[in-house]
Amino acid sequence: MAASVGLAACTLVACGGGNEQKAATPCPTTGKQVTFPLLDKSKAYTVDVLTNFGRFDIRLDVRDSPCTTSSFAALVRKGFFDGTRFHRIVPGFVIQGGDPTATGQGGPGYTVQDVPPANATYTRGVVAMAKTNAEPPGTSGSQFFVVTGADAGLPPQYAVLGTVTKGLRVIERIGKLGNPVNERPTRKVVVQRMTVTP
Repeated sequence: MAASVGLAACTLVACGGGNEQKAATPCPTTGKQVTFPLLDKSKAYTVDVLTNFGRFDIRLDVRDSPCTTSSFAALVRKGFFDGTRFHRIVPGFVIQGGDPTATGQGGPGYTVQDVPPANATYTRGVVAMAKTNAEPPGTSGSQFFVVTGADAGLPPQYAVLGTVTKGLRVIERIGKLGNPVNERPTRKVVVQRMTVTP
């Protein structure tokens, strides 16, 4: 399943600690059957993303996207994203990463689903999960995008992972490193390390 970002169609597609609950995940998965601990909704979780162009933080939206954020945090703790690249950069729109193959077709081998609120908006600094056009709203694997434009103008179909709370200038800098014609990076942008706290 190829991933692509279409400016005209405004679609984004992709393939697929603490006091977290330790029981089997009540989040059904499609594809590989996996379990992961649910994040505690009473806590604030932050993912620190260190790239070769600087660092930014994502505050996870555990309330609206419990399965998405819990799956993402579990992948972060396994080092899944370390060494991955932002494979798609569309200036004034989004930067997209989370694919271990950097082809737009990779993922963790499973998806989860959190249908976003009907009033979800994708404005500058919002981080959401990419999905294929054929997948239901809120489906997510590991590919994510960060909105760099004022408003991406997307419909509420993409699970909201969170919001950039620190390092927005880094996001904006990375967002300029794309070819608007083929949406490919003009420089290699690598996620050196991701960590999640608490």
